[in-house]
Amino acid sequence: MELRELRWAIVAAQHRSLRQAADTLRIKQSTLSRCLRNLEHKVGNTLFERTNGGTRPTIQGQEFLDAARRIVGETEALANRLKIHTRGESGRLIIGIHASLSAGNLRATLLDHRHRFPDVDTHLVDGARDQLVSDLINSAIDIAFVAEPNPTWNDKSLVVWSERVVVALPENHPLTARNMVHWGELRRETLLLSQHGPGPEFHKLLISKMGGSDPCVVLRHDVALDRLLTLVGAGWGVLLALEGATGAAYPGVTFREVHDADGPTRLSFRAYWRQTNSNPSLRPFLDLLRERYPDLSADPGEG
Repeated sequence: MELRELRWAIVAAQHRSLRQAADTLRIKQSTLSRCLRNLEHKVGNTLFERTNGGTRPTIQGQEFLDAARRIVGETEALANRLKIHTRGESGRLIIGIHASLSAGNLRATLLDHRHRFPDVDTHLVDGARDQLVSDLINSAIDIAFVAEPNPTWNDKSLVVWSERVVVALPENHPLTARNMVHWGELRRETLLLSQHGPGPEFHKLLISKMGGSDPCVVLRHDVALDRLLTLVGAGWGVLLALEGATGAAYPGVTFREVHDADGPTRLSFRAYWRQTNSNPSLRPFLDLLRERYPDLSADPGEG
């Protein structure tokens, strides 16, 4: 028994006329009549009563057609779901993130993707750069957004955006009276540093901007950014972060940009993924990234 036979039988029952049903299906009336008789032969029952007034389902035929509608409907729904999944419009996408997304480009990108592909289950994984790269290699995540270039990565990547470096200060700190803070002004501060996210990159940046292996007192904590911002509000020290962290308010915390002689200090971000990743949901996400952050130096045919 073929789905086509079931569909034709359903149309014949709807029109109660083989001629009208055949016209709707764009087939010959004789072809439809032969199909219905073959179907009746297969099920061993008369499904249609044929009279001069038209063709009507028998009692057995009505029961058969009720089941046929369910079968055809469920099969078409399944086929549609499979097509959507193959196009990457549904499924699961695991994204590694390296920084806060309370504001900025990462947040805007994720919101845009969710708006375009609401049926994709997006799962976020937080981690330091080396951890996220390891997760990519082991296929634990599909794509990662990481601050600063990774010289050890030899697969696919795309420059996406840059974020300004900010310092989180207790609200009564003298530096809050300034519109921005210069690196040299942090020399005598106690700096809270997270082992998560871009914490290691901030430490390298601190050394490059201020010189010396320990330009200020650094207190490392193995907790997430929001915990450290709470400590800043309690007066435990100051904290380097990215502008993407400024979208949320923390009691007693004030943010200021950190500048050097050339203006605001920025960290660039790249998206990293494996070319051999076969997850259908990744391709539309990459298309969205290239649309929002086009790589003008890339080969147009590059995948």
